[in-house]
Amino acid sequence: MNELGIETTAIDGLLVVHLPVHTDARGWFKENWQRAKMTALGLPDFGPVQQNMSHNISRGATRGIHAEPWDKLVSLATGRIFGAWVDLREGPSFGTVVTLELGPETAVFVPRGVGNSYQALEDATTYAYLVNEHWSAAAREHYTYANLFDPALGIDWPIPADQCELSSADQQHPPLAEVTAMPPRRTLVVGANGQLGRALQRHLPHAVALGHTDLDITDAAAVAGFDFSGFDTIINAAAHTGVDLAETPDGRAAAWATNATAVAHLAAAARRHRLRLVHVSSDYVFDGTHEVHDETEPPTPLGVYGQSKAAGDLAAAGVEQHWVVRTSWVIGEGRNFVTTMAGLAARGINPQVVDDQFGRLTFADDLAAGIVHLLDSGAAPGTYNLTNSGPVRSWAQLAARIFELRGRDPGDVTPVSTETYAQGKDLAPRPRHSALSLDKITATGFTPAAADERLVAYLAELP
Repeated sequence: MNELGIETTAIDGLLVVHLPVHTDARGWFKENWQRAKMTALGLPDFGPVQQNMSHNISRGATRGIHAEPWDKLVSLATGRIFGAWVDLREGPSFGTVVTLELGPETAVFVPRGVGNSYQALEDATTYAYLVNEHWSAAAREHYTYANLFDPALGIDWPIPADQCELSSADQQHPPLAEVTAMPPRRTLVVGANGQLGRALQRHLPHAVALGHTDLDITDAAAVAGFDFSGFDTIINAAAHTGVDLAETPDGRAAAWATNATAVAHLAAAARRHRLRLVHVSSDYVFDGTHEVHDETEPPTPLGVYGQSKAAGDLAAAGVEQHWVVRTSWVIGEGRNFVTTMAGLAARGINPQVVDDQFGRLTFADDLAAGIVHLLDSGAAPGTYNLTNSGPVRSWAQLAARIFELRGRDPGDVTPVSTETYAQGKDLAPRPRHSALSLDKITATGFTPAAADERLVAYLAELP
Protein backbone atom coordinates (compact mmCIF):
# COMPACT_ATOMS: atom_id res chain seq x y z
CA MET A 1 0.00 0.00 0.00
CA ASN A 2 1.40 3.39 -1.02
CA GLU A 3 1.27 6.43 1.22
CA LEU A 4 -0.93 9.36 0.24
CA GLY A 5 1.15 11.74 -1.84
CA ILE A 6 0.76 14.59 -4.31
CA GLU A 7 3.14 15.57 -7.10
CA THR A 8 3.17 18.47 -9.51
CA THR A 9 3.33 18.20 -13.29
CA ALA A 10 4.45 20.27 -16.28
CA ILE A 11 1.01 21.93 -16.28
CA ASP A 12 0.59 24.49 -13.50
CA GLY A 13 -2.10 23.30 -11.07
CA LEU A 14 -2.46 19.83 -12.58
CA LEU A 15 -1.65 17.49 -9.69
CA VAL A 16 -1.18 13.73 -9.51
CA VAL A 17 -2.54 12.17 -6.32
CA HIS A 18 -1.18 8.79 -5.20
CA LEU A 19 -3.89 7.04 -3.19
CA PRO A 20 -3.35 4.33 -0.60
CA VAL A 21 -5.39 1.27 -1.60
CA HIS A 22 -6.24 -1.23 1.16
CA THR A 23 -6.68 -4.78 -0.17
CA ASP A 24 -7.81 -8.08 1.32
CA ALA A 25 -9.56 -11.22 0.13
CA ARG A 26 -12.77 -9.29 -0.49
CA GLY A 27 -11.25 -6.66 -2.76
CA TRP A 28 -9.97 -3.16 -2.02
CA PHE A 29 -10.87 0.12 -0.32
CA LYS A 30 -9.56 3.65 -0.80
CA GLU A 31 -10.30 7.18 0.34
CA ASN A 32 -10.95 8.78 -3.03
CA TRP A 33 -11.42 12.29 -1.59
CA GLN A 34 -10.19 13.10 1.89
CA ARG A 35 -10.36 16.84 2.37
CA ALA A 36 -8.25 17.24 5.50
CA LYS A 37 -5.41 14.99 4.43
CA MET A 38 -5.28 16.07 0.80
CA THR A 39 -5.48 19.81 1.36
CA ALA A 40 -2.73 19.50 3.97
CA LEU A 41 -0.52 18.10 1.20
CA GLY A 42 -1.33 20.92 -1.23
CA LEU A 43 -4.47 19.88 -3.10
CA PRO A 44 -6.76 22.91 -3.48
CA ASP A 45 -9.81 22.92 -1.24
CA PHE A 46 -11.93 23.01 -4.36
CA GLY A 47 -15.36 22.38 -2.80
CA PRO A 48 -16.90 19.60 -4.91
CA VAL A 49 -20.67 19.75 -5.35
CA GLN A 50 -21.33 16.97 -7.87
CA GLN A 51 -19.94 13.51 -8.63
CA ASN A 52 -20.10 12.02 -12.12
CA MET A 53 -19.25 8.52 -13.34
CA SER A 54 -18.53 7.39 -16.88
CA HIS A 55 -18.68 3.66 -17.59
CA ASN A 56 -16.78 2.46 -20.67
CA ILE A 57 -17.94 -0.91 -21.94
CA SER A 58 -15.00 -1.81 -24.16
CA ARG A 59 -11.28 -1.26 -24.32
CA GLY A 60 -10.56 1.62 -26.71
CA ALA A 61 -13.42 3.88 -25.64
CA THR A 62 -11.91 7.36 -25.91
CA ARG A 63 -13.24 10.72 -24.68
CA GLY A 64 -12.07 14.34 -24.89
CA ILE A 65 -10.39 16.74 -25.11
CA HIS A 66 -12.72 18.89 -22.98
CA ALA A 67 -11.76 21.87 -20.79
CA GLU A 68 -14.61 22.96 -18.54
CA PRO A 69 -14.99 26.18 -16.51
CA TRP A 70 -14.55 24.35 -13.20
CA ASP A 71 -12.07 22.17 -11.32
CA LYS A 72 -12.33 18.42 -10.99
CA LEU A 73 -10.69 15.44 -9.32
CA VAL A 74 -10.65 12.40 -11.61
CA SER A 75 -10.08 8.80 -10.57
CA LEU A 76 -11.08 5.23 -11.42
CA ALA A 77 -13.46 2.81 -9.77
CA THR A 78 -12.58 -0.08 -12.09
CA GLY A 79 -10.17 -0.74 -14.96
CA ARG A 80 -7.31 1.37 -16.25
CA ILE A 81 -6.98 4.37 -18.56
CA PHE A 82 -4.39 6.31 -20.46
CA GLY A 83 -5.07 9.93 -19.60
CA ALA A 84 -3.94 13.03 -21.49
CA TRP A 85 -4.30 16.59 -20.24
CA VAL A 86 -3.70 19.73 -22.29
CA ASP A 87 -3.39 23.26 -20.96
CA LEU A 88 -5.99 25.25 -22.89
CA ARG A 89 -5.79 28.38 -20.74
CA GLU A 90 -4.54 31.74 -21.92
CA GLY A 91 -0.85 32.14 -21.19
CA PRO A 92 2.62 30.87 -22.06
CA SER A 93 1.86 27.25 -21.11
CA PHE A 94 -1.00 26.97 -23.63
CA GLY A 95 -0.71 23.62 -25.42
CA THR A 96 1.44 21.90 -22.77
CA VAL A 97 0.59 18.19 -22.55
CA VAL A 98 0.84 15.72 -19.67
CA THR A 99 0.05 12.00 -20.08
CA LEU A 100 -0.26 9.29 -17.46
CA GLU A 101 -1.65 5.80 -17.05
CA LEU A 102 -4.15 5.56 -14.20
CA GLY A 103 -5.60 2.76 -12.15
CA PRO A 104 -7.64 2.96 -8.94
CA GLU A 105 -4.45 3.86 -7.04
CA THR A 106 -4.06 7.24 -8.79
CA ALA A 107 -6.18 10.37 -9.10
CA VAL A 108 -5.55 13.63 -10.95
CA PHE A 109 -6.67 17.12 -9.95
CA VAL A 110 -7.56 19.03 -13.11
CA PRO A 111 -7.86 22.83 -12.75
CA ARG A 112 -10.31 24.95 -14.68
CA GLY A 113 -9.27 25.40 -18.32
CA VAL A 114 -7.08 22.30 -18.56
CA GLY A 115 -8.41 19.91 -21.19
CA ASN A 116 -9.15 16.39 -20.02
CA SER A 117 -9.18 13.21 -22.14
CA TYR A 118 -8.68 9.50 -21.68
CA GLN A 119 -8.68 6.13 -23.37
CA ALA A 120 -9.98 2.97 -21.66
CA LEU A 121 -7.26 0.30 -21.58
CA GLU A 122 -9.54 -2.42 -20.21
CA ASP A 123 -13.14 -3.48 -20.71
CA ALA A 124 -15.62 -2.27 -18.08
CA THR A 125 -13.52 0.74 -17.05
CA THR A 126 -15.44 3.13 -14.79
CA TYR A 127 -14.13 6.67 -14.59
CA ALA A 128 -15.31 8.96 -11.77
CA TYR A 129 -14.86 12.66 -11.17
CA LEU A 130 -15.82 15.25 -8.59
CA VAL A 131 -16.56 18.78 -9.83
CA ASN A 132 -17.09 22.05 -8.00
CA GLU A 133 -19.92 23.40 -10.16
CA HIS A 134 -23.24 21.83 -11.05
CA TRP A 135 -23.40 20.84 -14.70
CA SER A 136 -25.89 22.65 -16.90
CA ALA A 137 -26.55 22.79 -20.62
CA ALA A 138 -25.76 26.52 -20.55
CA ALA A 139 -22.30 25.79 -19.12
CA ARG A 140 -21.33 24.02 -22.34
CA GLU A 141 -21.06 27.43 -23.98
CA HIS A 142 -18.00 28.04 -21.81
CA TYR A 143 -16.19 24.79 -22.64
CA THR A 144 -12.99 24.74 -24.66
CA TYR A 145 -12.20 21.76 -26.88
CA ALA A 146 -9.22 20.34 -28.79
CA ASN A 147 -8.89 17.39 -31.14
CA LEU A 148 -7.63 14.18 -29.54
CA PHE A 149 -5.46 13.20 -32.48
CA ASP A 150 -4.03 16.55 -33.52
CA PRO A 151 -0.36 15.80 -34.41
CA ALA A 152 0.64 19.14 -32.88
CA LEU A 153 -0.19 17.76 -29.43
CA GLY A 154 2.10 14.76 -29.87
CA ILE A 155 -0.05 12.45 -27.72
CA ASP A 156 1.09 8.86 -28.14
CA TRP A 157 -2.26 7.10 -27.69
CA PRO A 158 -1.79 3.38 -26.92
CA ILE A 159 -4.76 2.49 -29.14
CA PRO A 160 -4.76 4.14 -32.59
CA ALA A 161 -7.63 6.28 -33.81
CA ASP A 162 -8.99 3.67 -36.23
CA GLN A 163 -9.44 1.22 -33.34
CA CYS A 164 -11.10 3.68 -30.92
CA GLU A 165 -14.74 4.18 -30.05
CA LEU A 166 -15.31 7.95 -30.37
CA SER A 167 -18.41 10.11 -30.17
CA SER A 168 -19.23 12.11 -33.26
CA ALA A 169 -18.80 15.33 -31.24
CA ASP A 170 -15.28 14.42 -30.13
CA GLN A 171 -14.31 13.70 -33.73
CA GLN A 172 -15.19 17.27 -34.71
CA HIS A 173 -13.10 19.17 -32.17
CA PRO A 174 -10.63 21.67 -33.68
CA PRO A 175 -6.85 21.28 -33.84
CA LEU A 176 -4.84 23.21 -31.26
CA ALA A 177 -3.99 25.95 -33.76
CA GLU A 178 -7.68 26.82 -34.05
CA VAL A 179 -8.53 26.66 -30.34
CA THR A 180 -9.58 29.84 -28.56
CA ALA A 181 -7.88 29.67 -25.18
CA MET A 182 -10.01 29.81 -22.05
CA PRO A 183 -9.59 33.23 -20.43
CA PRO A 184 -8.73 33.51 -16.75
CA ARG A 185 -11.37 34.32 -14.21
CA ARG A 186 -11.86 38.02 -13.71
CA THR A 187 -12.38 40.44 -10.86
CA LEU A 188 -15.84 41.84 -10.16
CA VAL A 189 -15.99 45.36 -8.74
CA VAL A 190 -19.31 46.32 -7.16
CA GLY A 191 -19.96 49.93 -6.25
CA ALA A 192 -18.04 50.83 -9.38
CA ASN A 193 -19.58 54.31 -9.75
CA GLY A 194 -18.11 55.64 -6.51
CA GLN A 195 -14.76 57.35 -6.11
CA LEU A 196 -12.99 54.14 -5.08
CA GLY A 197 -14.83 52.11 -7.72
CA ARG A 198 -13.59 54.44 -10.44
CA ALA A 199 -10.03 54.24 -9.12
CA LEU A 200 -10.22 50.45 -9.06
CA GLN A 201 -11.25 50.42 -12.70
CA ARG A 202 -8.09 52.35 -13.59
CA HIS A 203 -5.94 49.82 -11.73
CA LEU A 204 -7.91 46.80 -12.96
CA PRO A 205 -8.82 47.60 -16.57
CA HIS A 206 -9.98 44.03 -17.25
CA ALA A 207 -12.30 43.88 -14.24
CA VAL A 208 -16.07 43.83 -14.66
CA ALA A 209 -17.47 46.95 -13.00
CA LEU A 210 -21.05 47.03 -11.73
CA GLY A 211 -23.01 49.93 -10.34
CA HIS A 212 -26.19 49.72 -8.27
CA THR A 213 -28.42 49.56 -11.34
CA ASP A 214 -26.39 46.65 -12.75
CA LEU A 215 -26.69 44.50 -9.62
CA ASP A 216 -28.66 45.41 -6.51
CA ILE A 217 -26.49 43.81 -3.85
CA THR A 218 -29.11 44.55 -1.20
CA ASP A 219 -31.42 42.07 -2.99
CA ALA A 220 -30.62 38.53 -1.85
CA ALA A 221 -32.32 36.94 -4.86
CA ALA A 222 -30.47 39.18 -7.31
CA VAL A 223 -27.09 38.28 -5.82
CA ALA A 224 -27.91 34.57 -5.60
CA GLY A 225 -29.03 34.58 -9.23
CA PHE A 226 -25.99 36.41 -10.58
CA ASP A 227 -23.61 34.37 -12.75
CA PHE A 228 -20.31 34.33 -10.83
CA SER A 229 -18.80 31.51 -12.91
CA GLY A 230 -16.34 33.75 -14.74
CA PHE A 231 -14.95 35.41 -11.61
CA ASP A 232 -12.48 34.58 -8.87
CA THR A 233 -12.63 37.82 -6.86
CA ILE A 234 -15.26 40.27 -5.66
CA ILE A 235 -14.17 43.73 -4.54
CA ASN A 236 -16.95 45.45 -2.64
CA ALA A 237 -16.46 49.19 -3.04
CA ALA A 238 -20.16 49.92 -2.43
CA ALA A 239 -21.11 51.79 0.71
CA HIS A 240 -23.76 54.05 2.18
CA THR A 241 -21.55 56.93 3.33
CA GLY A 242 -24.16 59.38 4.60
CA VAL A 243 -22.89 59.47 8.18
CA ASP A 244 -25.44 62.03 9.37
CA LEU A 245 -28.27 60.67 7.21
CA ALA A 246 -27.75 57.25 8.79
CA GLU A 247 -29.10 58.62 12.07
CA THR A 248 -32.53 59.21 10.48
CA PRO A 249 -35.13 56.42 10.11
CA ASP A 250 -34.82 56.19 6.32
CA GLY A 251 -31.08 56.63 6.38
CA ARG A 252 -30.67 53.99 9.08
CA ALA A 253 -32.45 51.41 6.92
CA ALA A 254 -30.40 52.37 3.86
CA ALA A 255 -27.11 52.23 5.76
CA TRP A 256 -27.81 48.78 7.15
CA ALA A 257 -29.04 47.50 3.80
CA THR A 258 -25.88 48.54 1.92
CA ASN A 259 -23.19 48.34 4.59
CA ALA A 260 -24.27 45.13 6.33
CA THR A 261 -27.02 43.12 4.62
CA ALA A 262 -25.52 43.50 1.15
CA VAL A 263 -22.12 42.38 2.44
CA ALA A 264 -23.73 39.26 3.90
CA HIS A 265 -25.22 38.52 0.45
CA LEU A 266 -21.84 38.94 -1.24
CA ALA A 267 -20.16 36.82 1.42
CA ALA A 268 -22.68 34.02 0.86
CA ALA A 269 -21.97 34.14 -2.88
CA ALA A 270 -18.22 34.13 -2.26
CA ARG A 271 -18.50 31.05 -0.07
CA ARG A 272 -20.75 29.26 -2.55
CA HIS A 273 -18.50 29.95 -5.53
CA ARG A 274 -15.15 29.83 -3.66
CA LEU A 275 -14.34 33.45 -4.49
CA ARG A 276 -11.98 35.88 -2.84
CA LEU A 277 -13.79 38.79 -1.21
CA VAL A 278 -12.35 42.24 -0.57
CA HIS A 279 -14.54 44.50 1.57
CA VAL A 280 -13.69 48.14 2.23
CA SER A 281 -14.35 49.31 5.77
CA SER A 282 -13.96 52.50 7.76
CA ASP A 283 -12.33 54.17 10.75
CA TYR A 284 -15.90 54.74 11.99
CA VAL A 285 -15.97 51.20 13.37
CA PHE A 286 -13.94 52.70 16.27
CA ASP A 287 -15.01 55.24 18.90
CA GLY A 288 -11.73 57.13 18.51
CA THR A 289 -10.54 56.88 22.09
CA HIS A 290 -7.22 55.37 20.99
CA GLU A 291 -4.96 57.80 19.16
CA VAL A 292 -3.93 55.09 16.65
CA HIS A 293 -6.01 52.03 15.80
CA ASP A 294 -4.43 48.75 14.76
CA GLU A 295 -6.06 45.67 13.25
CA THR A 296 -6.45 43.88 16.59
CA GLU A 297 -8.64 46.56 18.17
CA PRO A 298 -12.25 45.39 18.56
CA PRO A 299 -15.00 47.50 16.98
CA THR A 300 -16.57 50.18 19.18
CA PRO A 301 -18.73 52.22 16.78
CA LEU A 302 -20.41 55.40 17.98
CA GLY A 303 -23.21 55.82 15.44
CA VAL A 304 -25.39 53.93 13.00
CA TYR A 305 -22.98 54.33 10.09
CA GLY A 306 -20.11 52.82 12.10
CA GLN A 307 -22.35 50.09 13.47
CA SER A 308 -23.45 49.06 9.99
CA LYS A 309 -19.86 49.05 8.74
CA ALA A 310 -18.75 46.90 11.69
CA ALA A 311 -21.54 44.43 10.91
CA GLY A 312 -20.36 44.30 7.30
CA ASP A 313 -16.83 43.53 8.47
CA LEU A 314 -18.10 40.55 10.44
CA ALA A 315 -20.06 39.25 7.43
CA ALA A 316 -17.03 39.54 5.14
CA ALA A 317 -14.82 37.76 7.67
CA GLY A 318 -16.99 34.66 7.25
CA VAL A 319 -15.37 34.07 3.85
CA GLU A 320 -12.20 32.00 4.02
CA GLN A 321 -10.34 34.12 1.46
CA HIS A 322 -11.30 37.59 2.68
CA TRP A 323 -9.54 40.92 3.00
CA VAL A 324 -11.24 43.61 5.06
CA VAL A 325 -9.51 46.89 4.18
CA ARG A 326 -10.09 49.66 6.72
CA THR A 327 -9.49 53.19 5.56
CA SER A 328 -10.30 56.79 6.46
CA TRP A 329 -10.99 60.20 4.95
CA VAL A 330 -11.08 59.00 1.33
CA ILE A 331 -10.44 61.54 -1.44
CA GLY A 332 -11.18 60.70 -5.06
CA GLU A 333 -13.08 62.10 -8.01
CA GLY A 334 -16.03 64.35 -7.31
CA ARG A 335 -17.01 66.48 -4.34
CA ASN A 336 -15.05 65.86 -1.14
CA PHE A 337 -13.34 67.73 1.69
CA VAL A 338 -10.36 68.78 -0.43
CA THR A 339 -12.43 70.09 -3.33
CA THR A 340 -14.76 71.86 -0.90
CA MET A 341 -11.89 73.65 0.86
CA ALA A 342 -10.24 74.49 -2.44
CA GLY A 343 -13.51 75.97 -3.65
CA LEU A 344 -13.90 78.06 -0.50
CA ALA A 345 -10.34 79.31 -0.91
CA ALA A 346 -11.03 80.30 -4.51
CA ARG A 347 -14.19 82.21 -3.54
CA GLY A 348 -12.51 84.15 -0.73
CA ILE A 349 -14.50 82.45 2.03
CA ASN A 350 -12.95 81.99 5.48
CA PRO A 351 -14.33 78.74 6.91
CA GLN A 352 -14.57 77.35 10.43
CA VAL A 353 -13.18 73.80 10.55
CA VAL A 354 -13.03 71.37 13.47
CA ASP A 355 -9.63 70.99 15.10
CA ASP A 356 -10.30 68.11 17.53
CA GLN A 357 -10.77 65.23 15.04
CA PHE A 358 -7.50 63.71 13.84
CA GLY A 359 -6.53 61.34 11.05
CA ARG A 360 -4.91 60.92 7.65
CA LEU A 361 -6.27 61.40 4.15
CA THR A 362 -6.55 58.40 1.85
CA PHE A 363 -6.41 59.06 -1.87
CA ALA A 364 -8.58 56.66 -3.83
CA ASP A 365 -5.85 55.74 -6.32
CA ASP A 366 -3.52 54.68 -3.49
CA LEU A 367 -6.32 52.76 -1.80
CA ALA A 368 -7.01 50.93 -5.06
CA ALA A 369 -3.31 50.22 -5.57
CA GLY A 370 -3.05 48.78 -2.06
CA ILE A 371 -6.04 46.50 -2.63
CA VAL A 372 -4.51 45.19 -5.87
CA HIS A 373 -1.24 44.63 -4.01
CA LEU A 374 -2.93 42.54 -1.32
CA LEU A 375 -4.52 40.33 -3.97
CA ASP A 376 -1.42 39.99 -6.15
CA SER A 377 1.21 39.60 -3.44
CA GLY A 378 -0.30 36.59 -1.70
CA ALA A 379 -0.87 38.55 1.51
CA ALA A 380 -2.64 36.42 4.11
CA PRO A 381 -6.40 36.91 4.38
CA GLY A 382 -7.55 39.12 7.21
CA THR A 383 -8.00 42.78 8.12
CA TYR A 384 -5.60 45.48 6.90
CA ASN A 385 -5.51 49.21 7.58
CA LEU A 386 -4.80 51.24 4.46
CA THR A 387 -4.48 55.03 4.33
CA ASN A 388 -1.83 57.38 3.06
CA SER A 389 1.13 57.87 5.36
CA GLY A 390 2.67 60.87 7.11
CA PRO A 391 1.75 63.08 10.05
CA VAL A 392 -1.64 62.82 11.68
CA ARG A 393 -3.53 66.10 11.24
CA SER A 394 -6.82 67.63 12.29
CA TRP A 395 -9.39 68.67 9.72
CA ALA A 396 -8.53 72.30 10.47
CA GLN A 397 -4.83 71.68 9.85
CA LEU A 398 -5.64 70.00 6.55
CA ALA A 399 -7.89 72.90 5.55
CA ALA A 400 -5.12 75.38 6.37
CA ARG A 401 -2.69 73.36 4.25
CA ILE A 402 -5.14 73.38 1.33
CA PHE A 403 -5.54 77.16 1.66
CA GLU A 404 -1.76 77.55 1.67
CA LEU A 405 -1.39 75.41 -1.48
CA ARG A 406 -4.12 77.49 -3.18
CA GLY A 407 -2.33 80.74 -2.42
CA ARG A 408 -4.43 81.77 0.55
CA ASP A 409 -3.34 82.66 4.08
CA PRO A 410 -3.64 79.49 6.22
CA GLY A 411 -4.79 81.77 9.02
CA ASP A 412 -8.01 82.37 7.10
CA VAL A 413 -9.13 78.96 8.39
CA THR A 414 -10.58 79.27 11.89
CA PRO A 415 -10.15 76.16 14.09
CA VAL A 416 -13.18 75.30 16.21
CA SER A 417 -14.19 72.44 18.46
CA THR A 418 -16.61 69.76 17.29
CA GLU A 419 -19.05 70.98 19.93
CA THR A 420 -18.94 74.53 18.58
CA TYR A 421 -19.20 73.43 14.94
CA ALA A 422 -22.15 71.15 15.73
CA GLN A 423 -24.30 73.86 17.31
CA GLY A 424 -27.58 74.07 15.44
CA LYS A 425 -26.70 71.10 13.25
CA ASP A 426 -28.07 67.56 13.41
CA LEU A 427 -24.76 65.68 13.21
CA ALA A 428 -23.88 62.07 13.96
CA PRO A 429 -21.13 61.32 16.49
CA ARG A 430 -17.67 61.02 14.99
CA PRO A 431 -14.48 59.40 16.29
CA ARG A 432 -12.02 61.88 17.76
CA HIS A 433 -9.02 59.87 16.55
CA SER A 434 -9.18 58.18 13.14
CA ALA A 435 -5.50 57.47 12.51
CA LEU A 436 -4.88 53.83 11.51
CA SER A 437 -1.65 51.93 12.09
CA LEU A 438 0.03 51.06 8.78
CA ASP A 439 2.53 48.50 10.12
CA LYS A 440 0.65 45.45 8.86
CA ILE A 441 0.12 46.65 5.29
CA THR A 442 3.74 47.87 5.13
CA ALA A 443 4.94 44.44 6.22
CA THR A 444 3.36 42.96 3.08
CA GLY A 445 5.62 45.12 0.90
CA PHE A 446 3.24 48.00 0.23
CA THR A 447 4.35 51.40 1.53
CA PRO A 448 1.56 53.98 1.25
CA ALA A 449 2.59 57.29 -0.28
CA ALA A 450 2.73 60.39 1.91
CA ALA A 451 -0.66 62.08 2.18
CA ASP A 452 0.81 65.57 1.78
CA GLU A 453 2.62 64.57 -1.41
CA ARG A 454 -0.62 63.26 -2.85
CA LEU A 455 -2.50 66.35 -1.69
CA VAL A 456 -0.11 68.64 -3.57
CA ALA A 457 -0.53 66.57 -6.75
CA TYR A 458 -4.30 66.34 -6.36
CA LEU A 459 -4.72 70.11 -5.97
CA ALA A 460 -2.45 70.73 -8.93
CA GLU A 461 -4.91 68.86 -11.15
CA LEU A 462 -7.97 70.81 -9.97
CA PRO A 463 -9.22 73.67 -12.14
